[in-house]
Amino acid sequence: MASALVNVPARARRGEVIEIKTLVSHVMETGYRRTQLGVPIPRDIIRRFTCAYNGTEVFRADLHPAITANPFFAFTTVATESGTLTFHWTGDNGFSATESARITVE
Repeated sequence: MASALVNVPARARRGEVIEIKTLVSHVMETGYRRTQLGVPIPRDIIRRFTCAYNGTEVFRADLHPAITANPFFAFTTVATESGTLTFHWTGDNGFSATESARITVE
């Protein structure tokens, strides 16, 4: 089970550009490494990250084996209305994590 951290401002003015930060704990194994016995370590990466603002996707990233463990994203969007930002990570071996945060727009 992954743990995710999200940082979204609790309040913003309508039309304000807000910064959103996310971090999810995941080993991000590339599939290129081997054990001490020479056995390949299977790939286990997060393949996609999305953020939706009141159901509308505002950010998406497709990830590849070269991405570091515990990927961190920082991006901006415009505060248009009060509501919920939903963050979703999906990956290999059935990995899935979802977090959400509320924002009040004045």
